[in-house]
Amino acid sequence: MKLVHYLQVNWCILNYRVMNKILLAFGLLLLISSGCFAQVVGRVDKKTKEFSIASGQKADYMVFGFQFANATTQKLICFASNENVERANGNLQLGSYFDTERLPPGAKIMYLGMVGTFGKMSFIAGGGKATVFYLPKANYVIK
Repeated sequence: MKLVHYLQVNWCILNYRVMNKILLAFGLLLLISSGCFAQVVGRVDKKTKEFSIASGQKADYMVFGFQFANATTQKLICFASNENVERANGNLQLGSYFDTERLPPGAKIMYLGMVGTFGKMSFIAGGGKATVFYLPKANYVIK
């Protein structure tokens, strides 16, 4: 009788440990696939150094460009998939957009290089006026 009880208790402990590992692995998979670690939404063309965010992305995103290479400094530009977020940040110096296709006519964003964990970008307006801002590297790739 004691042996049967011992085997039942050990079987329950084994099942508990296996289930915990499965749940932990599943939770980690969900976290990674949901994009919580980073929002890679932008792309820098290796040849032209032009930065772009494509329209119609399926993932929700909100990306800010800062005055200096520090996320606590003034926000200058916003790219967001949510209309309310985009509208709420419309008063930023360089504006707020869903994607780079909606920039003002003639405007473009050029990649200038890395500064720590930020990419140094130049917002070039249609008239040629350039404004530098910094975008977290986690938000774009260079291809």
